[in-house]
Amino acid sequence: MFFATPPDVTAEVFARVPEELAPDAHSAWGQTQHPGKSFRAFLEGPSFDRQGNLYCVDICHGRILKCDPAGEFSVVAHYDGEPNGLKIHRDGRIFVADHAHGIMVVDPENGRVEPFLTRPGLERFYGLNDLHFASNGDLYFTDQGQSGLHAAYGRLFRLTEAGELTCLIDNIPSPNGLVFNETESQLYLAVTRMNAVWRIRFLPDGKTVAKSGTFIQLSGGMAGPDGLALGENGELIIGHMGLGTVWVMSRLGEPLLRIRSPEGILTANCAFGGPEGRHLYITEAESSSILRVELPFAGKQMFAHTQET
Repeated sequence: MFFATPPDVTAEVFARVPEELAPDAHSAWGQTQHPGKSFRAFLEGPSFDRQGNLYCVDICHGRILKCDPAGEFSVVAHYDGEPNGLKIHRDGRIFVADHAHGIMVVDPENGRVEPFLTRPGLERFYGLNDLHFASNGDLYFTDQGQSGLHAAYGRLFRLTEAGELTCLIDNIPSPNGLVFNETESQLYLAVTRMNAVWRIRFLPDGKTVAKSGTFIQLSGGMAGPDGLALGENGELIIGHMGLGTVWVMSRLGEPLLRIRSPEGILTANCAFGGPEGRHLYITEAESSSILRVELPFAGKQMFAHTQET
């Protein structure tokens, strides 16, 4: 990155998946994506409910996990899938971007997992990664598959509340996390294999993509930008997978803060929660833990963000 190094802060370990929740069997997904490594849980997709429980996925073992305010983990659902992204709808339903199956919905009361959107028309998805709700309830999600600079076929989709599905972009080298800016005039999109965050701009109709480009060019790490979150003043929070870092950038793309992981470098995704919504919770997949750090600002209230503060 071509700028001065921002100030550092090191997060603390808030909670760790206990050994008794480690599956007995090795994960085919884990052996393919991270050869030679085993994971107690590959945590991704954090999202809070109204009671302050933090839900996240374990993509490695096909599980939805819940971490309560005291840091205790439990298994909500275990199914034959590869859940990657997770957001809690305003009505309480848990929406999951599943790499193997598409968009799934989880009932937090009984753990039932049901398909919501499994294919665009008669095609198949390449492999969904993450999702985000706009304030009007429209669902945006990324179809990453195994795309990259060698094969830039990743896609960005929008599904309106009325059920209209549109592919907005179809030439992305590894689309990942996504979040709207504070006015929802542009969508930030993590493009992992380019080590960049794109700015997807919309015309005044709010539907037509135009003049999109690179917002932030990162460097280093074993992967690149993964999950994104937004601060109340438009700050962009970027989980940098493979660098053990979460970056805090201004609305103009200026570096404000570097949050370091105290252990593990697979800092995947993050969500605001805690008192006054000023604590950032980070999924660190290598150590199967949730990290936490207090920031001087709160997260922006989202359609899917429902925690009472």
